[in-house]
Amino acid sequence: MSSTENNLVVPREERIGRPKELFFIWFASNIGILGVVYGALIVGYQLSFIQSVLAAIVGALSFSLVAYLSLSGLKAGSTTFVLSRAVFGVKGNYIPNLLGWLSLVGWLAVNVVTGTLTLMSLFGMLGLSQSHVLTIISLALFASLILVSTLFKQDMLVKIQTFFTYVFGALTLLVLLILIPKTDWTALLSMSDGDWLGGFLPAISLIIAGTGVSWSIAAADYSAYQNPDNSSKKVFASVTVGAFIPLFILMGVGILISTSIPDLASASNPIDVIGQALPSWMTLLYFITALGGLIPQCIISLKSARVNMETLNIRVSERTAIIIHAVIMIMIPVYVLFISEDFLWNFQLFLSLLGIGLAAWASVFMIDYMLLRKHAGYDESLLTSEHGRAFNGRGILSWLAGTITGFLFTNSPFFNGPFAKGIFQDSSLGVMMAFAVSAIVMALLIWLGNNKQQGGTTK
Repeated sequence: MSSTENNLVVPREERIGRPKELFFIWFASNIGILGVVYGALIVGYQLSFIQSVLAAIVGALSFSLVAYLSLSGLKAGSTTFVLSRAVFGVKGNYIPNLLGWLSLVGWLAVNVVTGTLTLMSLFGMLGLSQSHVLTIISLALFASLILVSTLFKQDMLVKIQTFFTYVFGALTLLVLLILIPKTDWTALLSMSDGDWLGGFLPAISLIIAGTGVSWSIAAADYSAYQNPDNSSKKVFASVTVGAFIPLFILMGVGILISTSIPDLASASNPIDVIGQALPSWMTLLYFITALGGLIPQCIISLKSARVNMETLNIRVSERTAIIIHAVIMIMIPVYVLFISEDFLWNFQLFLSLLGIGLAAWASVFMIDYMLLRKHAGYDESLLTSEHGRAFNGRGILSWLAGTITGFLFTNSPFFNGPFAKGIFQDSSLGVMMAFAVSAIVMALLIWLGNNKQQGGTTK
């Protein structure tokens, strides 16, 4: 490999991680208070209490996709989109790689917006009046806090994530225990069953797009540091359980308090709305907890975004890479906070559109690993610019089939897919369609072709 590409393969002496470290990484990355908003959004699909809980379970279990794709990093000791070269070809990988990078910086920006709003609420509680100046100060403070994480290496990041898991996980639980008694159980249990196709499926599709699918692009970035002798089952379980516990609990509370805070799902600042529902003595601790839950998500997004930039062969210094991401993570929040102030509308639109391409990519990567790489591994020649096949038609065609299908069944302010009608109208079911079609096409192409072929190399 070239020197740049060599940096994307974890040296054997650094592969000493244990499965429980992945538990803490993904637990900490899912304790963000927006999980509560997810729960409120589920109820917004006019579902009953039982249907809402089932949707939360299925949505949280979507992290098993991240867990399964993490096994590729365990096997090969390399990052997600380096391994993706074997599936799409070195050059064919550029488009899904770019899409993954856009998703990561987008998530980073979304969380920076949320962190800024949280800081503003905290300052407001301390007596400072809301203003554009306060917004700028809050944005600068939170963005600076995230940029400090670029100084840490993998072992330190694991320790930080472990700290956030214990401390802010416990604080989040305390906040939830105070919120739960506000539930109007009569109203909650009297909600009638909603439409399984028109309500339940779109609800879980939205959650899956924002959790399992969105984080799948970073799966191998952390499992690559695992000892290759570790049990695949333990790695899979650590990732799945680590993410499921906080996700399900947070969404569950969101479902419960949707009766007492009915405008939560539509609020421009959901963090502030939740804070107002708490007793005054708890509000300060709540805002600190909300900030603590956001930081791990930002750290993971920033780290993986920088790795993805390297995989795209954008060869810049570490300092330049940090500056590029700093500009993006500030400029997007500036737009959201000062120009387009409807935060959740932008948030859902972002998830649904990017989720289509990411779902198709994750599906192709998963099937390729399941039917080919799981047994044969990743030959280094498939991953290098010098020797790897430029384009792997099988992966590219499968990805295009799923992505195009997903958009055909999706409508948005920018376009309307011809089949975005009925249950597909104003829903994120295009994400699930993209995943299913890409999986089917990829499996068929592998079975119809030479299933022993590992992607091909140039002679």
